[in-house]
Amino acid sequence: MQDNFFARKRLKTLLYCALLLAITLIAILITNYDVIKGFTSIPKAADWAFNNFYPNEKSLKRLPVIISSISETVLVSIAATAVAALFALMFAIAGSHTTGVGGVFGFVSRSVATVFRNIDVSAWSMILLISFGQNVLTGYFALFFGTFGFLTRAFTESIDEVSSSSVEALRSTGASYFSIISQSVIPACIPQLISWILFMMETNIRQATLIGILTGTGIGFLFNLYYKSLNFSAASLVVLVLVLAIFVIETVSTYIRKVIM
Repeated sequence: MQDNFFARKRLKTLLYCALLLAITLIAILITNYDVIKGFTSIPKAADWAFNNFYPNEKSLKRLPVIISSISETVLVSIAATAVAALFALMFAIAGSHTTGVGGVFGFVSRSVATVFRNIDVSAWSMILLISFGQNVLTGYFALFFGTFGFLTRAFTESIDEVSSSSVEALRSTGASYFSIISQSVIPACIPQLISWILFMMETNIRQATLIGILTGTGIGFLFNLYYKSLNFSAASLVVLVLVLAIFVIETVSTYIRKVIM
C-alpha cells in the first residue's frame, strides 16, 4: 500500500516535469529562441558592460539632476504607500472576519481588495497613462492602487490572526465597536502593519523606476533618456545612485523592523 503511494507520487512528479519540459520546448520553437546563442552571448554582454557601463568624470556633472530625480521617485513612492496604507486599513477593518461589519460591506471590501491586488502596478500604469498622460500623477496612482490592494489583504490577515482573543474579551465587557478598534485591534496589530508598510515602501521604490520609464517621470525617465541618447556613463551613474538609495532605505527599514517587532 505504501509502495503504491510513493510510486504514484513519483509518477506524478515525472509527469509534471515532462509537461514543463514540453511547454518550454514549444515556447522555444514558437519564439525561434536560440538557446545556445543566448548563453554564449552572456560573456560578450558582461565584457561590453565592463568596458562601457561605468560612470566617468563627465557623467558626475549630472549627479545633482540624478539626485533630484531619485528624491522625487522616493518621495512619490513613500507618499503613495502612506496614503494607500490609510485606505487599506479602513477596508481591512471592514473586511476582516474579526472586526468586519459583515454583509455587503465585508463582501465589497474583500472584492475591491482582490481586484486591485490582482492588477499589476505596470498594468495600472498603462491603464492610467491613457487618462492622465505622462506625468507624476500617473505613477503616483499606479503605485497607490497596487499598494492598496496588497496592503488591504495583508492588513486583513494581520487583524484576523492577532486580535481575535482581545476583541472577544472587550466585547464581553460591553465596549463599543470603535473602542475595540482603537484600544485593542490597532495597538495589537501595529508592529505587523508597520512592517507591511515598510515592505511596500521598499517594493514601490524599486517598481517606481520601471513605472518612470512608462510615465516619463523620475529616475526611470532619466535612465531611459541617457540610455536612448547612448550616454552609457550617465545611465550607469543613475543605476549606481538607485542601488545606493535602495540599499540605504532597506537598511533603515530592517533596523525599524528589528526595533518594533
